[in-house]
Amino acid sequence: MGQEGFEDRMSANLASRLAGKFEDEIRFFRGWLNGPRTVGSIVPTSTIAARSMASVVRPHSGLPVLEIGPGTGVITRQILARGVAPRDLYLIEYCEDFVIALRKSFAGVNVIQGDAFQLDTTLGDMREARFDCVVSGMPLLNFPVSQRIALVESLLDRLPAGRPLIQFTYGPRPPAPAGGGNYKVAHYDFVLRNIPPARLWTYSR
Repeated sequence: MGQEGFEDRMSANLASRLAGKFEDEIRFFRGWLNGPRTVGSIVPTSTIAARSMASVVRPHSGLPVLEIGPGTGVITRQILARGVAPRDLYLIEYCEDFVIALRKSFAGVNVIQGDAFQLDTTLGDMREARFDCVVSGMPLLNFPVSQRIALVESLLDRLPAGRPLIQFTYGPRPPAPAGGGNYKVAHYDFVLRNIPPARLWTYSR
């Protein structure tokens, strides 16, 4: 093999390794390009932020867990690591590319493609279900305030009293403002080791 052929082969191998290493990042960036309103960043949530979000989950509550906007599944992995059985985890994802990847990566997890703003339709037979908590990575700041409040209200309707919806955001204030609806909002965590730094908020009744 000549020097040129060897260099081409080495370049191809390097590209293949990089594609494998950064597959989630590439998919996330492609999702952002195709639908910047529904994908809030060009990179996935950090593992540190994901672990903090998953910490609100009670794996032995006897109730399923709902995650909305899972993207590449960084938070999903941490929810499962908490001890939630795959059959008890429901994901709602709008982007088809993410849905396909999630179904491949998380055997047994209930991955639903649909619009979280239309929960009754999207959840189908699970529309009347009660969940232990909701973990949300949706980029709520990309939507009107009225839609954000309506979504929070609809999600809390599906939780026992006192149980949280935890929401990820890049803004300094809660995306659904305090006093905007029938809920309480509290600051949960500030994750500096995220790109960009993120704040976590909980909503409850």
